Amino acid sequence: MGLTDCFENINFPPCIWFEGGDKRNAYASMLAGLLFFAGWWTIIDASSVNGFILAGHHMCGVVGTISLLMVNSVSNAQMRGDVYEGGCMGSRGTRIWLFIGFVMGFAAVIASCWILFANFMETGKRWSGVSLFLQNALIFIASIIYKFGRSEDLWG
Repeated sequence: MGLTDCFENINFPPCIWFEGGDKRNAYASMLAGLLFFAGWWTIIDASSVNGFILAGHHMCGVVGTISLLMVNSVSNAQMRGDVYEGGCMGSRGTRIWLFIGFVMGFAAVIASCWILFANFMETGKRWSGVSLFLQNALIFIASIIYKFGRSEDLWG
């Protein structure tokens, strides 16, 4: 009787997250959440260990987070004009909202890249600048994955 025989009759209950047909929404949501968490974790780590990141540098991450919320608050049906009839601008307003959200996210990545090269490459405190850029890049990638990685057909 070996070690494999001991575990032969153990049955683990299935996880309810991974039951069913399409797992695309669950995987996209978990990956986007993990990237968002990793982005904020890197900047918190750099701020607590090194302390060279000023309070104004954190605004790039805040703008990126607001961008993530703006981009993912608009559904594809609202973009097409299928379900959104009201408001003063209709589907055009949702397209403008989405465009402003993407511009804010991309501007946060560009601003963090600028801060990296302007403030942190010459002084030798590179990890603080790299973590600032990495935070905003991961938040932007998480926003893209969460917006385009999910399928809205499963929502009913």
